[in-house]
Amino acid sequence: MKKHLHVIQSIVPGSIAEEMELQPGDTVLAINGQDIEDVFDYHYLVNDEYIEMLIRTADGTEEVLEIEKDYDEDIGIVFESSLMDDYRSCSNNCIFCFIDQLPKGMRETMYFKDDDSRLSFLQGNYITMTNMKDEALERIIRYKLEPINVSVHTTNPELRCMMLHNRFAGKIMEQLQKLYEGGIIMNGQIVLCKNVNDGEELERSIRDLSGFIPNIESVSVVPVGLSDHREGLYPLEPFNREDAREVIACIEKWQKKLYEEYGTHFIHASDEWYLLAGYEMPEEERYDGYLQLENGVGMIRLLTEEFHEGLKEAVTDGKKRHVTIATGHSAVGTIRKLAEELCEKFPNVAVDVYEIVNHFFGEQITVSGLMTGTDLKEQLQGKDLGEALLLPVNILRSGEDVQILLDDITIPELENTLQIPISIVQSNGQDLVDKILGRGEIDE
Repeated sequence: MKKHLHVIQSIVPGSIAEEMELQPGDTVLAINGQDIEDVFDYHYLVNDEYIEMLIRTADGTEEVLEIEKDYDEDIGIVFESSLMDDYRSCSNNCIFCFIDQLPKGMRETMYFKDDDSRLSFLQGNYITMTNMKDEALERIIRYKLEPINVSVHTTNPELRCMMLHNRFAGKIMEQLQKLYEGGIIMNGQIVLCKNVNDGEELERSIRDLSGFIPNIESVSVVPVGLSDHREGLYPLEPFNREDAREVIACIEKWQKKLYEEYGTHFIHASDEWYLLAGYEMPEEERYDGYLQLENGVGMIRLLTEEFHEGLKEAVTDGKKRHVTIATGHSAVGTIRKLAEELCEKFPNVAVDVYEIVNHFFGEQITVSGLMTGTDLKEQLQGKDLGEALLLPVNILRSGEDVQILLDDITIPELENTLQIPISIVQSNGQDLVDKILGRGEIDE
């Protein structure tokens, strides 16, 4: 096993680490005599009332620090790598992988596929577990690393091997069973592909996964995203309205059954299914506390509820105001309806809502999170955008510079081209009310 060097990047002010006079550039070598592989080892070992930490200072001196603290009190060290290790890449070649559908010429980091169980715990990423050995599962159980989010897609072993193009992918039920017996809380995800893992295969997957209730708290079903850049890839078809209604009928049938048996709806259709089907979103109670928001399950319902609450308390100074909101096809109907409600209450406020057609990835991509600066420039340039342009926060690239969009165009560059201040709306309805009314700060 390689020796990991865990270099301190910064120290949290007022923390134990500052009190112990640790400095950026110092290296943590061991805790209680044990080497540290990654962030999991670190957090497991520091969760104690007394620890001995072996440090190498920037000048090469080694010393042992004796630290007394509350059991779960954080020491206040920020490392150069959040994982304290290299990221583990995906070993699959999934027939539905969106990264394989990206256009050429994007930044290299955009093509990196992660499948790291540590990111599942730390950031909520979904993992396939195909590159995990029994020791890794045992480590998750031993350290109680939960929740773990699993990209299941199907519980049929042969079909899963085909979909992920990985001969080790068929062990999913055994792996889930091991985590279940270890008491680990999980969430699941199924990316649904037409004529592949839908229909009877979806029924089978829901049936199998429901056997792990309550440890698997929820499972989302999302439609495969298909860009215009699928040359040489597995032939997949888009879902139509009738398909969406069949998927919803299946899921709602299981929701009713499982709620009666376990008190949880468990299986959830993403908002895209209801939009495609032309149905109203389920009532708030059906989302079981919005466990799958990151997969687009309940986002529209939650946004609507929060917006209405915010609108009840909202007031203005009576001055005229004109703003523009840009969003994708999926959300445009909802955003227009909410904007109309606000303008009805405040006649002095005008809101234009523009639907941005996704030319960059392809017109079948309709979610706002995949809007690009290129499309925004082309479709908004020359229009009267009012005092500010409002954009959803999910268009910004996560984990990197918050001012950069997916196609590397920056917010300042977009502001300069469109000659309009841009305000980023956070993922809640209250902030949408605030930004329309000018109560939120314009993002620098």
